[in-house]
Amino acid sequence: MDKISESVPQCSKNAVLVQSLPLPSETPTVQGYDFNKGINYDELLKSYITMGFQGTTFGLAIEEIKKMLDEKEKLLTEDQNDNFETDEFIKRKSPCTIFLGYTSNMASSGVRDNIRYLVQHKLVDCIVTTAGGVEEDLIKCLAPTYIGNFELSGKSLRDQGINRIGNLLVPNQNYCLFENWLMPILDAMLVEQKEKKTLWTPSKVITRLGEEINNTESICYWAAKNKIPIFSPALTDGSLGDMMYFHSFKDSGLILDIVSDLKRLNTMAVKAVKTGMIILGGGVAKHHICNANLMRNGADFSVFINTGSEFDGSDSGARPDEAISWGKIKKDASPVKIQADATLIFPLLVATTFAERHESKKKYLTPDEGEK
Repeated sequence: MDKISESVPQCSKNAVLVQSLPLPSETPTVQGYDFNKGINYDELLKSYITMGFQGTTFGLAIEEIKKMLDEKEKLLTEDQNDNFETDEFIKRKSPCTIFLGYTSNMASSGVRDNIRYLVQHKLVDCIVTTAGGVEEDLIKCLAPTYIGNFELSGKSLRDQGINRIGNLLVPNQNYCLFENWLMPILDAMLVEQKEKKTLWTPSKVITRLGEEINNTESICYWAAKNKIPIFSPALTDGSLGDMMYFHSFKDSGLILDIVSDLKRLNTMAVKAVKTGMIILGGGVAKHHICNANLMRNGADFSVFINTGSEFDGSDSGARPDEAISWGKIKKDASPVKIQADATLIFPLLVATTFAERHESKKKYLTPDEGEK
């Protein structure tokens, strides 16, 4: 062995056997879950923090959300009480205002039920989503969405009147039912605008739709009931917009004021004691929440889940550090971005944070605290 070692070129030994410097003593070691200990899902999920790769990022996201909840569970001090706010939907409710943003495919998928749970039990304070994030929730109250597969022929589906969202299928009939349900509501809204001078904003329209749907499976229903605003600055970019377009031929004049909604959303961020952002996907929902938090010089806690890459310069793919450069996340924050499909990750995040805490406290809650 010595003779072989002596024959190895010194430059090769220097290249391969570079001397290691000691790592800090507190550096965690890689460790996965040992199934010899039995199947314990709580311990399995806790082990992700030392899994490595996106597993560790998932563990960090759990810690970040728990920080939000630690702050949210504190009581408002006398000087933090929002006694003079007349809008119940944007009134400060806790020391940490949690903003939840998501794209329409989340409402199309089963993640919709996870989001509904959070809104039902008042575990988030504000939602920003796309038009699809609203209408897909409402349409599911009228007719189901089905599981298909990604390989189905678009041409064949078109001939059958079936729309594909990834591997989900939505018959055109669902949108016909939606039109039949929505048109009388638009009629009534237009009358109120003309006769009562009602100023409709996207969030107030969504509240109205949540009241009208009267279905406990709906995100919009619980948001209206629990006075949690749902903002959607691009509310016309979807089936809702299609129906408003059709309605305009029958009776034109319905006006939506997006600036008033901008003021409502930004006001929530500005007057918050601390803020947390949880954003599934990107685009307008992500940026609208981040930009609201710019108005307060950044969010305190942030978790992003998406599959976007930063290398095309998109806001969707941008890492949290880019948001810090804009002042949308505080400089001393510890934001987390998980690069993964939210349908895999978000249910587990909810289970290990919001649901774990809420269910453990459930026996102490009264019916009027969101348990109806």
